[in-house]
Amino acid sequence: MNTLGLCQAWILLLVAASPLSAAQETEFHGRFFHGQGDVEYLRLLDTARRTLAPDPEFQNLPMLYMPSWNGLVEGPTWDAWWIQNSYGTTYSVLPFFEEPFTTFLQNSHDLWFDQMGDGQRVGAAPPFDWVAPDGCLCDAARPGWIVYRQGDGRTQLHDWGMEFTAAGLLMQSELLLISRDADAIARYLPKLERCANFIETRRDPANNLFLVGAAGNLLAPSFAGWKKPDGTYGKAYHAGLSVTYLAALDRLIELELLAGRPEQAQRQRQRRDTARQGLAQLVTDEGYFINSLDPDGTRHGVFGAARHGYFETSPNQDAIAFRVADDVQAGRIYERIASIPGLRPHQFILPNYPSYDDMYEEPTGLWAFGTWVNGGHWSTCEARMILGYYRLGQFEDARRSLRHWLTFAERFRLDNPLVKFGSEVYQPNQPINLTYDAFGPPAAFVRGLFEYLYRADELTLLPHVPPGITRLEQWFPVRFGSKRLYLATVGSGPVTGVTVNGKPWTAFDRASIVLPYDQIPQTAAIEVALGHATPLGFNPPPPQLSPPKVPPNDRAWLQLQPPPPGQAAASAPPEIVQLLADATRLHRFQELLRQDDLAYTYPAAHARLALDALAAAHHRFTLLADDKLQPLANPVSRAAADRLYLDTARKLCDGLAQMLTTYGTATDPDKLRMARLWQHCASGM
Repeated sequence: MNTLGLCQAWILLLVAASPLSAAQETEFHGRFFHGQGDVEYLRLLDTARRTLAPDPEFQNLPMLYMPSWNGLVEGPTWDAWWIQNSYGTTYSVLPFFEEPFTTFLQNSHDLWFDQMGDGQRVGAAPPFDWVAPDGCLCDAARPGWIVYRQGDGRTQLHDWGMEFTAAGLLMQSELLLISRDADAIARYLPKLERCANFIETRRDPANNLFLVGAAGNLLAPSFAGWKKPDGTYGKAYHAGLSVTYLAALDRLIELELLAGRPEQAQRQRQRRDTARQGLAQLVTDEGYFINSLDPDGTRHGVFGAARHGYFETSPNQDAIAFRVADDVQAGRIYERIASIPGLRPHQFILPNYPSYDDMYEEPTGLWAFGTWVNGGHWSTCEARMILGYYRLGQFEDARRSLRHWLTFAERFRLDNPLVKFGSEVYQPNQPINLTYDAFGPPAAFVRGLFEYLYRADELTLLPHVPPGITRLEQWFPVRFGSKRLYLATVGSGPVTGVTVNGKPWTAFDRASIVLPYDQIPQTAAIEVALGHATPLGFNPPPPQLSPPKVPPNDRAWLQLQPPPPGQAAASAPPEIVQLLADATRLHRFQELLRQDDLAYTYPAAHARLALDALAAAHHRFTLLADDKLQPLANPVSRAAADRLYLDTARKLCDGLAQMLTTYGTATDPDKLRMARLWQHCASGM
């Protein structure tokens, strides 16, 4: 995410936020987006992208860094890594993740894949000490701890993490398709094939549907499976697993091709095609998917039916977002969603409406409608819904969603789930809230603009630019293997022209641009002309390789410990003095890496992120001291927010130091060089 120096970015941010005359309101110049036309939408895009990097105003993704596994964590009150919670955010943000976030995310995924079921490994301590079948992923994991089934509710009834496994397969496959790292593909492809083989154990060859038991769905444990006449629970044919597995197989096929394995790709293709045939049996006459089909023929999730007459959102929104449904069916699904006001009472999508009548628990307490998995809101789901909005051109739905999201972001209340049908936080007694899920909506709000279909040999862009925006420039790169793409559009309407680094590009049609990997330059400025507009030329900013400056030890830090009234200003707290000393070492280390042709390595990016995080903290405190930023109303919440900024910088510094310590015994010569440079920085201070 190293696109602009923070100082330059914040100047742009302040310019964008300043009052503008009516004549200037058609232009927007933000930190990550520039453009003309619909200024509010452009500002929302810029705000969304800002939350994925250190920022002085908004909670942001670096705040979820966890040094103990050098990765990302679900949140301060959730110290593990969940599949369903991370799903919407990870899929949406993957095209924009660069180092160190690519390393952070892979380390978090490894909590699943390094501990995946093998038929022998025992899971977490009792009561979660299950031995999962080979290829099974999990609900959640942390180092030395994994829960293979959904761990809430009547766990003795629960099936393995069936749709969890399919979603994990999809995310890791997408990650590898984007990175195109041959060594990583060789390492993970056998594990991904084991995941697919595990899901195949549930295929019914008679109908090519998949049998799932209680809590084997993604938003578990809302699904109970088949309640038999004797009151026991068995397995039912679940639409969500079919949809998620189909989307995962689309990516696994491309990964097999990228790895040079055409026979295995054909095997996965046969699985996908027959699974698609089976899924057709779970479609209503109106074109949307039901939730499940019992072996006795009972259908669950036919909206308006006397029994089980709710609408189940996840398989439907996911079928749109991941193109499991074609354009006609996607449109019909959206029309049905839009016709049910109860699905979006507060703009955010709910997983179901009305309440379930087929859970294994009564809908009271945590299970009550509107609270948790029965009608509570989940940002991971909203992310996939926003991707669907963009695909179908429903930009006002996406706009309303992000506006509602901002009402939580502005109060540092990025909690999950949201109760009372998406209107209030789940943990109101915490001074502030933060979860990884909550970054799904802003990430999807950005990914939806071009959708990004990664394949073995090419990337397809599908522009979905709101018609009110007549000029759009993304001042940050999109990853495609080792290549970096910067995107811009001019005009409105269908695609009528494309240039790459100023030269005409012919591989496009009215709806898409195809970018073969072997034909795209390492850095590509891609300008898309819409509706016969004339290209304006596009020159994105160059990457910033020089280390960010270390913030000064000035009055801004006194915001943390203001002196009593009438007393002279105190000095900065000792922890600030230590942080600034550590930042000085990081600055020197990054400069040495640049001089040694190691500026593009993971440690260099990690050092830059730590410096940027500390700079964001200093800038926030400066704005507060100058009354240019509205503090949180609750003093306890304000103190917690301030602490979060410092803790983030501290954890990023500590995590890098821990990692570089391990480099001292590495066999890789570059790691050894970096370890020596790190020690040199310490001795020279």
